[in-house]
Parts: sequence; C-alpha cells; structure tokens
Amino acid sequence: MRFGVRLAIDFGSTRVGIAKCDREGILATPLMVEPYSDDVTVAATIASLASEYDCLEIILGNPINLAGDEAQAAQRVREFAQVLVQTTDIDVRLVDERLTTAAARKQLQEAGYSTRTDKHLIDAAAAVILLEDALESERRQGRPAGELLT
Repeated sequence: MRFGVRLAIDFGSTRVGIAKCDREGILATPLMVEPYSDDVTVAATIASLASEYDCLEIILGNPINLAGDEAQAAQRVREFAQVLVQTTDIDVRLVDERLTTAAARKQLQEAGYSTRTDKHLIDAAAAVILLEDALESERRQGRPAGELLT
C-alpha cells in the first residue's frame, strides 16, 4: 500500500462530492461538496485542494453502467478528467464507481437523513465510498485501482 493522501471525486452536473483519506490510506472522510459551475472552475478547486493536502493522487469516479459499459455520463466524466489532468500535475485515476451513490443513499437513509433534503450529503458520502473501495482494491491487489489518465 502506497503512503499518501488521496482525494476522491464524485462528479456530477449539479454538485461534486469530495472526500480525502489520511496518509496511511486507512480512513476516508467527507471533505466538501462543491456546487458545479463549469469544468475549469471545479478542476481548479480540486487541484488547489490536492496541492493543499499534498495528495499522492486524485481518484475520479467513473459512472460505468451495470453492464460494464461507459454511457453518456461516463463520457462526460472523461471530458472533465481531461480538464483536471491539464489543471494539475498530480496523478488522476479513473475508478469504477458503480453503485456508490445508491450505497451512500442507503447509508444516509439508515442513519435517519432525508435523501430529499440532504442531497449534498449523498455526494460527499458517495465520494467516501469510492475512496474506500479504491483503497481496499489497492490493499488486495497490491496496485492502484483504476486507470491512470495522462
């Protein structure tokens, strides 16, 4: 397992959930939810946070459908990913985020939150789940999760 802070991004057209982990890659926590304005502004915010926390990498959720295909939402994430890659010198990895939003919604409902009025919490929680999954994958497989973008 590599040592270093990672950011995880749950990218959406309305909000962008952001989570981070500790340097040991053990604990993932929600960091913030950024309202989506445009790709350049959001990428600059993420790059600034990655620099501030001296991140090893940025993990960007790829919304692959249940059949394992990239649909329109995944193409949109890839477009944003290219802006992010051009905005920062920190590695950006695209990682399968299937069912993270559904899992986050379920966890929040079980904790008593309203998924109707607390939508912003879902985005941050989905980023945490994405990060936890990526960290667990790296521990199991001995290599970073996902696809390194250049």
